[in-house]
Amino acid sequence: MTDTHCPYCALQCGMRLTGTEVAPRGGGLCQKGWTAGRLLTSPRRLSTPLVRVDGELRPADWDTALDTVAARLRDTIAASGPDAVGVFGGGGLTNEKAYLLGKFARVALGTSQVDYNGRFCMSSAAAAANRAFGVDRGLPFPVTDLADADVVLLVGANPAETMPPFLQHLRRATASGGLVVVDPRRTPTAEQAALHLQPAPGTDLALALGILHAVVADGHLRRDYVAARTSGFDAVWRIAAAWWPERVERVTGVAAADQRRAAALLAGARNAYVLTARGTEQHARGSDTAQAWLNLALALGLPGRLGSGWGCLTGQGNGQGGREHGQKADQLPGYRKLTDPAARAHVAGVWGVDPAALPGPGRSAYELLTAADLRALLVFGSNPAVSAPRAGHVVDRLSTLDLLVVADVVLSETAAMADVVFPVTQWAEETGTMTNLEGRVLMREQAVEPPDGVRSDLAVLHGLATRLGQPAARFPVEPSAVFDELRAASKGGIADYYGVTYDRLRSGEALHWPVPSTEHAGTPRLFLDAFGHPDGRARFVPVDHTGPAEPPDADYPLLATTGRVLQHYQSGAQTRRIPELTAAVPDGYVEVHPDTARHAGLADGDLALVESRRGGATVPVRFVPSMRTDTVFLPFHFPGDRRANLITNPALDPVSRMPEFKVCAVRLTAAPS
Repeated sequence: MTDTHCPYCALQCGMRLTGTEVAPRGGGLCQKGWTAGRLLTSPRRLSTPLVRVDGELRPADWDTALDTVAARLRDTIAASGPDAVGVFGGGGLTNEKAYLLGKFARVALGTSQVDYNGRFCMSSAAAAANRAFGVDRGLPFPVTDLADADVVLLVGANPAETMPPFLQHLRRATASGGLVVVDPRRTPTAEQAALHLQPAPGTDLALALGILHAVVADGHLRRDYVAARTSGFDAVWRIAAAWWPERVERVTGVAAADQRRAAALLAGARNAYVLTARGTEQHARGSDTAQAWLNLALALGLPGRLGSGWGCLTGQGNGQGGREHGQKADQLPGYRKLTDPAARAHVAGVWGVDPAALPGPGRSAYELLTAADLRALLVFGSNPAVSAPRAGHVVDRLSTLDLLVVADVVLSETAAMADVVFPVTQWAEETGTMTNLEGRVLMREQAVEPPDGVRSDLAVLHGLATRLGQPAARFPVEPSAVFDELRAASKGGIADYYGVTYDRLRSGEALHWPVPSTEHAGTPRLFLDAFGHPDGRARFVPVDHTGPAEPPDADYPLLATTGRVLQHYQSGAQTRRIPELTAAVPDGYVEVHPDTARHAGLADGDLALVESRRGGATVPVRFVPSMRTDTVFLPFHFPGDRRANLITNPALDPVSRMPEFKVCAVRLTAAPS
């Protein structure tokens, strides 16, 4: 029996594993968590390396697979330079893996071309938090603080399906009529809300401006807080003054009275929170949209006040830690900037290399996956053939590479395209740390032995690095050794893990970063005394609404949005291998208002083609009377011609480089017979 944590979302629920049987520990589990043990014994589990020979993936021994990859990487670098090789990581990797992957890219390969699928997760909220607070931590307070909330505004979040145990923290707000949900769909979360604001996709920023206008016009502005703890409000108000609620109603479809009601609920609460998630962030202006909700929270005096605040619901299991320790294109461990000479010197000193040898920032995720000059790509813990925007183009680009290498536990859609596949350990077969949505570092202990023939990602990186001429000690295989190095590399950074040790975690200490020394108790609540900027003040940042990058028109008259369902996770590479989950939701579909479907000549259950300028998904129709008549919804977990990301728009946010997953123009027709 081993105490561990769920392998899925960033809530990282505690669980107890006996063999492969799961039980909750200190709380609840969702359907995905309860069935997580099934993947450990899945007959579709990879247990031997695969190397493509004569067009087919064939079993190979480890030395052959590692030698093949190392030789071809050396040839590529010799012919085209180190930046012809890319590394693509994942927000589900442990802190140790994410750290060593970034180090491997920059030291063993010498490439700047490293990023990860967390770019698709909460990079826009991270950009907004950095601008406003000088620090990015998903929740700058413990998640348990939400239990005392009178009012919670959830923006673009559907935790009833994405992280159901989270709802226990909202019971008081829900019971008292204080749950407000902003979502174009009438989701299971919205069903529980006292107030559901249902804007057209891509108009969230206008809605935030309208509620801010109501806060000021109706006398709810916390002028004492704004004066004492912030700067820049006047520039924000000059924009919001022009977005009175009646004007916002014309743009968003949300009644002006409901905007004023939301403002009054938030202002009248003793404890209130504004929480954002992917629905409001995955836009070509996602950083500005997240910023608009953050501006609203600041105007209400919420951030940095005990019992109130602003936060972002991180999606992937290690979405927070995954972006803190160096697998992101522009960052070094400890959330240091790659362009900062002092940061480069510190990390290079830990690594034992010349700071000048470290490459500069590389391309963001979508740009990396589609770069014309990329000749080789190594993918760890991600399935971009399904999860990337404009997925058809990404698959076409991956198919032209000279070398595609994938490390995974199953033959995902991306792994099936690879030249070499490494079978690696999964969550219960390895020890490592994760950082959950509240910035708490968690220990995930090894509970079972991996299948024969399977190695850890750390061992794969070690094997490749040594074959590329690196000293063996520079790329440790033991997670504890990697973590100790991570601690030293993060020391003094924004995300300082130096005081976190395996012994402290195993003793049950709740350690929220920063933890600058082994005597430090951690920092569960940020900003109570000061924000992260040198003057200690939070920054209002002026932003204005411009609408989606691709508005509907006569040829593509509908708006499509995407999201998750309860039974599946991310690209579905794990959950689609679990019989109970696939039995519940076996395939993709499109949710459509009955009037919209009938206008297209479609009945409930008919096979439809949802088509954008980039491609089309062929999916059955589901009538959903609560849908907006101008909007359709597709879950993004499914492969083949059911892929929602065949239609999504890769238009990138200029700050976060987040693609516009959440809105694109489409047309709906009967699928060709």
